[in-house]
Amino acid sequence: MYVAVRRYEGVTDPAEAARRVSEGFVPLMRQVSGFVAYYWIDAGNGVMVSTSVFRDRAGAEESISMASDFVRDHLASLLPHPPEVMAGEVVASA
Repeated sequence: MYVAVRRYEGVTDPAEAARRVSEGFVPLMRQVSGFVAYYWIDAGNGVMVSTSVFRDRAGAEESISMASDFVRDHLASLLPHPPEVMAGEVVASA
């Protein structure tokens, strides 16, 4: 499995960001080949984190591109800073 993690700082309205992600982005993620799971986390203090889990690297990489496009088109006013993006193969799990 592969995971893509995106950390956003300076989120101006976490509740609205969560609504837009839930209603608009989650359905897109479900369509990506190899999709396993998606989580949008409110870490507090204007920090939100997304975690996308896929069966293969291609799905994780596609999710990174889709997230960038979705933020640009639907969340730019709420997520004013570019995210820190990490991706890689799951090497241990429980």
